Amino acid sequence: MDIKERYEAARESYRRLGVDTDEALKRLQAIPVSMHCWQGDDVIGFDGAGSLSGGIQATGNYPGRARTPEELMADIDKALSLIPGRHRLNLHASYAIFEKDQWVDRDKLEPKHFAKWVEFARERGLGLDFNPTLFSHPMAEKGTLSSEDPAVRRFWIDHCKACLKIAEYFAEELGTPCGMNIWIPDGFKDVPADRISPRARLRDSLDEILDSGYDKEKVLVAVESKVFGIGLESCTVGSHEFYMNYAATRGILCLLDSGHFHPTEMVSDKISSMLLFFPKVALHVSRPVRWDSDHVVRFDDETREIAKEIVQGGPERVLLALDFFDASINRIAAWAIGMRNMQKSLLWALLTPSERFAKLQEERRFTELLTEQEELKTQPMGDVWNYFCEKNGVLPDGEWFEQVREYEKTVLSSRTAL
Repeated sequence: MDIKERYEAARESYRRLGVDTDEALKRLQAIPVSMHCWQGDDVIGFDGAGSLSGGIQATGNYPGRARTPEELMADIDKALSLIPGRHRLNLHASYAIFEKDQWVDRDKLEPKHFAKWVEFARERGLGLDFNPTLFSHPMAEKGTLSSEDPAVRRFWIDHCKACLKIAEYFAEELGTPCGMNIWIPDGFKDVPADRISPRARLRDSLDEILDSGYDKEKVLVAVESKVFGIGLESCTVGSHEFYMNYAATRGILCLLDSGHFHPTEMVSDKISSMLLFFPKVALHVSRPVRWDSDHVVRFDDETREIAKEIVQGGPERVLLALDFFDASINRIAAWAIGMRNMQKSLLWALLTPSERFAKLQEERRFTELLTEQEELKTQPMGDVWNYFCEKNGVLPDGEWFEQVREYEKTVLSSRTAL
């Protein structure tokens, strides 16, 4: 049977469960995922940072890292050609593109430094999301927005203010709101003597940034917590409790990164609670392996649970982005695997008879619920997924990787470190 015939058989199989596969695919088509640009160059950027700092690492030395804006854009194009649907692109401020002799430091960034990204996005029908880059910079060595040094705080406050203007520019040019997420690497390697003072400074810095004025319909500001980082093992100033309370009292979004919590904490379990008290929630889906190691997203239990919570809570209420950076494998393949797995997880959730399962739970028929949940796992979801790929003009599973192999042979293999 061909892909269409296999889909017809799968549609009938799901119909017997009360699931409309056509409707599921229609809904999946409407859910964008924001693909992170930094997988393509190991989070190096183009503003001269040269290497990572701030408690994060990209491990591995697989050949073919993008070295220039042109190479990164070409790699993003290749990745998007392997991913069904229309999505968004997530940029960090360190990916500013400067004309010759036009470099400025991060506190002086302007929309013009991202004009080429807007052109790139417009031509491809992509929305843009944005992140101030408060790491990999000499001014981040003594903290950033919580630093005890007023000059350091001023630099990073001005950087975030500049980023608000850039995010608003993205929204105006592309006609879609821009999610702007703030994460800082501030914290302490050993047990701190004083936790409240740095957190008070962070609160005041964020207040000044938000009070600088921006269109809240166009820019959706989020703050992102982290439990620890390399060199910040004992305390991070921007904890989940800090940001959840800050976001709730300032009318902005709280971002949950699936790698930024204790190993036994599940982000999937937090989403429903957040959506009961926030109009929207922002997500960075990653895959931690014992710590915030940012492995490529798999089609695993936690990713499926995250997708289930997104679908049940309302995809329109979730700013969904990916965040991983694996330098040990082909970077285009990493993008494609992660994005396709996120979409597969969403499809899994859309093909779940959620109302029936919820009814079984309400009636406390837990044995029957477990039985049906397990039997669902052998339904032919892969045939529905491959049909979705075909409808979007993208190669199905089992066929797309050959294009990555050819791109590596003809393009990536010619690149050497700059």
